[in-house]
Amino acid sequence: MKTNQLLNFARGEWIPGDAASLTELPSAIDGSPVALTGSGGLDFGGMARFAREVGGPALRAMTFHQRARMLKALGLAIMARKEELYELNYATGATRKDGWIDIEGGAGTLLSFSSKGRRELPDSHVLLDGQLEPLSKSGLFQGQHVFTSLQGVALHINAFNFPVWGMLEKLAPTLLAGVPAIVKPASATAWLAEAAFRVMIEAGVLPPGAVQLVVGGVGDLFDHLGGQDVVSFTGSAQTALKLRTHPVIQRESVKFIAEQDSLNASVLGPDATPGSPEFDLFVAEVVNEMTVKAGQKCTAIRRALVPAALLGAAEQAISERLAAMTVGDPREQGTRMGALVSRTQRESVREAVAAITADGARIASGDPAAATGPEGGAFMVPVLLCADDPWACAAAHDVEPFGPVATLMPYADLADAIRLANRGKGSLALSLFTHSGEVARDFVLGAGAFHGRLLIIDRDNAKDSTGHGSPLPVLVHGGPGRAGGGEEMGGVRGVTHYMQRTALQGSPAMFAAITSQYIPGGPKNVIDAHPFRKRMSELHIGDTLRTASRMVSVEDIEHFAHFTGDTFYAHMDEEAAKASPIFEGRVAHGYLILSFAAGLFVDPAPGPVLANTGLENLRFLTPLYPGDAMRVELTVRSKSLKSEETGVVRWAVEIFNQKDELVATYDLLTENVP
Repeated sequence: MKTNQLLNFARGEWIPGDAASLTELPSAIDGSPVALTGSGGLDFGGMARFAREVGGPALRAMTFHQRARMLKALGLAIMARKEELYELNYATGATRKDGWIDIEGGAGTLLSFSSKGRRELPDSHVLLDGQLEPLSKSGLFQGQHVFTSLQGVALHINAFNFPVWGMLEKLAPTLLAGVPAIVKPASATAWLAEAAFRVMIEAGVLPPGAVQLVVGGVGDLFDHLGGQDVVSFTGSAQTALKLRTHPVIQRESVKFIAEQDSLNASVLGPDATPGSPEFDLFVAEVVNEMTVKAGQKCTAIRRALVPAALLGAAEQAISERLAAMTVGDPREQGTRMGALVSRTQRESVREAVAAITADGARIASGDPAAATGPEGGAFMVPVLLCADDPWACAAAHDVEPFGPVATLMPYADLADAIRLANRGKGSLALSLFTHSGEVARDFVLGAGAFHGRLLIIDRDNAKDSTGHGSPLPVLVHGGPGRAGGGEEMGGVRGVTHYMQRTALQGSPAMFAAITSQYIPGGPKNVIDAHPFRKRMSELHIGDTLRTASRMVSVEDIEHFAHFTGDTFYAHMDEEAAKASPIFEGRVAHGYLILSFAAGLFVDPAPGPVLANTGLENLRFLTPLYPGDAMRVELTVRSKSLKSEETGVVRWAVEIFNQKDELVATYDLLTENVP
């Protein structure tokens, strides 16, 4: 590979680091130089100001849906040029399979957040958090929690093991939240991160200042951070502590999100035996987690716990699989495991193995000092350790060998397994292999508080499972204690990490104006033309159809009961209904009310409304008795584009009786012609 100088992207320009700051980056395969990296000479304060003054306003001017479509374009751009990235990926020591997780997994994260943003966030700038809180009897003074975009910059400090995914899983929720980012990839694999970053810039969809890149040290950037900024860090606990305690972080209360060291565990349930599907799945997963990315994953299995009686069987089964593992040049088709990222990293792993064995563990499989792979590379065979007395081997729970190493250990019973799993003092991921619901329940209750993600695998879900070590965009990624105490991703949860929750107090009319959504109790614009005859672009927030009334009779209720088979006593037995502490007599079915409501507001002719796609937030508030009348107010709550061909309108449906009491409310979703 040709050695090239990586460039920083600062204030909209590609800028080389000065000569004094340049560092040579070696290939993990043979140690030959791949790139030069450095950030000397950058104006870090100017970068922070550019993000806040140019990037932030540009992003905040976009709605959630506009930002979501931007993420989709970025994800597709990465996919279109993935082969360029795969070629650069090999020099990191990773196989193509490893690179798939990083490159296509990163693009998939962008696409997932794009989809979540368009489906779950409004096509506006303010995100509601929860329901209205009544603060007065009149309803004219209420409370509403909302999220708005932070007006600072997000500093992303990423790890070496996933230079693409690690960058994109932070960028996706940050940009969707409307916050600009400065990305600082780990130097060891910075050439791959810089290439992926360049693809995004060349996609031409990011506003100026939305993203910037530092391919060397961050200089005095921390000195320019403030209370509206966020630092999201992935790396060692030692570095996290140093950054977290920076005087500016402390003084300005800068939000700090950390994902750090984690001695993740995998547990074979006490119900599993050799030959059972769960035993075989456990063995395969331990081997997989030891060897994917050469074990250089923050979620990799470091501790494998098995019932004491099965220690020998598990040790033999795992060792046999590891012995068949082909370690070598990741460009070769037959290679199953590539190299560590550098020889320095390999030495660090060897030192960790030495520390664990010095504290009582033994080597069950693999020689940590064995020479393998091309000369000059950072290759190492996978090493299985065994701590026969896990409570006496503290290092197995305290020292993380960030490479192809795991420690097998026995447990006495489920309570002992839970204590051992929690002895890691907090992890990103734990997996439990059991076919017993009782075991799973007791384990989650005992261990859930110590682990950010808990995966339960058995014979039923194994084929569909994404595996122990795969963080997913829709689930939170992070963990308590040793794992850093932070959270990333998790769908919309991750977006709110880059927003401020504020408690508003005011009238529904004010809330509607602020959020660009109809709020119950807010102003309505009663229209004569049926809204189902209008294209989505012709509808306005607050447009309301008021229907005629319809009386509900005993005959209606009885016909509905016999037709549907729902002959619940409250609908059919006057005396039993009166005896209820809830009703005064027979009542109409809730679903009869919904059906009659649809009959009152639906316009049956073909038109811009294409389909009813569901209803949400249904509440029955006041019983409807025989002889009561009902009417509907159908109000445009919000609307959003799905594509050039279709959009979604969310309607607030309010059903009233003849006394103007609310009988039921819900949100109706329809797919419409834009």
